[in-house]
Order: sequence, then structure tokens, then C-alpha cells
Amino acid sequence: MVPEGPEAPETPEVRRGWRIVGLTIRSILLIILIFGFLITVLNRAPLPETRAEFRAAAAADRVSLVEYDERDGAIRYVRWTEGPLTWRELDAEALGTAPPSYTMADLKGDLGRSGAKVTELSDSREIALGSRWILEIPIPVGGGWPIAAWALTFLIMLGSTPRLGNRWAWFWILGTGWIGAILFLLLEPRPLWFAAGRVPAPRERLGGGRGFLLGMLLSPLSTALAAAAGYLLNLVLG
Repeated sequence: MVPEGPEAPETPEVRRGWRIVGLTIRSILLIILIFGFLITVLNRAPLPETRAEFRAAAAADRVSLVEYDERDGAIRYVRWTEGPLTWRELDAEALGTAPPSYTMADLKGDLGRSGAKVTELSDSREIALGSRWILEIPIPVGGGWPIAAWALTFLIMLGSTPRLGNRWAWFWILGTGWIGAILFLLLEPRPLWFAAGRVPAPRERLGGGRGFLLGMLLSPLSTALAAAAGYLLNLVLG
């Protein structure tokens, strides 16, 4: 038998290839998470419309999903989408507050022959705190992709040796949802914008305790950023 020699060191071409693969995966996951964040923000901050505009959109078959809030047999709120980033709403004023109330029969009449999926709202219309946002993206408009991207980012963290914090620190930070996952993809194992060969300066890693505190701070910050983004997007789209 011929004795096995030492493994050949990786060539610069191999290292460059692995770097390109890693950057590609990180970039794809970032795009998916940012897209999911935009869906959440616009879903929670839809533009107000009238019943006439709702009927027109349904008649033109632009409506793909309708969500409604029904109380005591009367529908108080309707939200619909004409695409993942296009959300509209009918509030109580647009639906009419005086009897007769707006009912499911009225909603079906306004939709006509539209093939839109109709579902009842089961949660608050406020922007969610923490990681809950990722579970509130409607599946019919691509909600499964951000969930998968966040889960894959979490698995990458568990299988790597993060530079800025240990796994417990990133466990708590990733628990904040979109902002934690985006920070991990941008910064670990080195900043995404660093050129090849540039090595980050060494620094002390965060432990689980400080990671937990940072996660607690990031949760309300992410909610405030989402609310501000929704307001600005409404200004642009409105």
C-alpha cells in the first residue's frame, strides 16, 4: 500500500471559489429577508381606499388575497393585496358604520368572480415585536421564503464560529427576527463589504449575557424602524 501523504493546501483559486459561494448564499438570504421585511411593513401599513376602488380592483382580477376583521356578524376592517408589495385597506369609515352593517355577503358581492383567497384576521394589525413578524407574513404572498431564509441563517450560525459573539450571543440576537438575521449575514464571519484578503481587526466576542441584552434592545428598535419604514413607503407610494 502506498502511504497517504499530507493533504494538499487549498490553492488561492479554491479559496476564492468558496468565498464567492459564501457571498452568494449570504446575499440571497439577505435579499429574501429584506423582501419579507418589506411585505410585513406594507402589510401593516396599507394605503386607505374606498369600496368602489376595491370593487374595481376585484373586477380587474388584481386582488390576490383579502383579510377581514369580523365582530358580531359585521365586518369592521378589510385589507387586500394586489401583489406582495401593494396593500390596500377599507376601515370602518370606508365600510360604513351606520346600519345595515357590512357583512360577509357584502364582501362576496364586492369580490364578484374574483379568485382571491379570503381569510379572517387572527392577529393585531400593529407591527409585531421581535421574531413574531416572520410568522405573520401571509403564505400566499411569499411568506414561506423569509421563514426558510431565517431558519437557514440560524443553522449557519450554529455550524460556524462567529467572530463578534459566541453562539449563545447570536442565539439571542437572531431571536429578534429580521434585524438579528440581517446583522448576522452582514457582519459574520466578516463584513459582507470587505474586499478579498482584508481581515477584520480582532476584538472581544460578546457572550450570552450581553447578547441577550442586545437582543432585548434590538426588539423595540426593529419595531420602530419598521413603523418608520412603513410611513416613508406610504409617502412614496401614496
